[in-house]
Amino acid sequence: MQELGDHETAAHSQRFFKTGKGEYGERDRFLGIRVPVLRKCARQFRETGLKDTLELLKSSLHEARLLALFMLVAKYSKGAISEKQAIYRAYLGHTKYINNWDLVDSSAEHIVGAHLFDRERKPLYRLVRSQSLWERRIGIMSTFRFIKAGDFADTLALAELLLHDREDLIHKAVGWMLRAVGNRDFHVEEEFLLKHYRDMPRTMLRYAIEKFPEGERRAFLQGSR
Repeated sequence: MQELGDHETAAHSQRFFKTGKGEYGERDRFLGIRVPVLRKCARQFRETGLKDTLELLKSSLHEARLLALFMLVAKYSKGAISEKQAIYRAYLGHTKYINNWDLVDSSAEHIVGAHLFDRERKPLYRLVRSQSLWERRIGIMSTFRFIKAGDFADTLALAELLLHDREDLIHKAVGWMLRAVGNRDFHVEEEFLLKHYRDMPRTMLRYAIEKFPEGERRAFLQGSR
């Protein structure tokens, strides 16, 4: 991975992922490896055992953690039932290392969402009530797996719980998932927004209505819908 790094890309990533003091990615370190290269590495090392993959996930280097998550996603998709269970439990047991939005967004739906698709979904409600920003994002982003199957109930219920979250990265994630619901059933999203749009954070609303017809979008933003 050291050989694959690029100093210019690393410097850009340090800024893009907000690694400054007091920012959400404070102290994160980058090698400067682009995502397609990491995905190729994940395929190359797909036979790496779970224990070693989790050691990679504990790295202080952002790209190493992302590589580990790509490997876990691939392992989960092809694993037997017992392996899927082990990966799901390991994922939730290592959330402190899944500590940036790209790490969450590239893995949560494929492991947590996939695992809970036909199971009890209470773990998602525990996640969105967590003090951890990243666990809350894992909770809502995991429902992307359900949305793609036309199952919106948990997304809407979790979105309600997160309406007054203090973090902008949660506002964006919730708005994104609401928009994904609307892409599949406009009226379901519209009904949710009519109930909540005056109370939800502006960023959440903007993300949610991004693809609405211009007149409809303006009415929601102006509070006249």
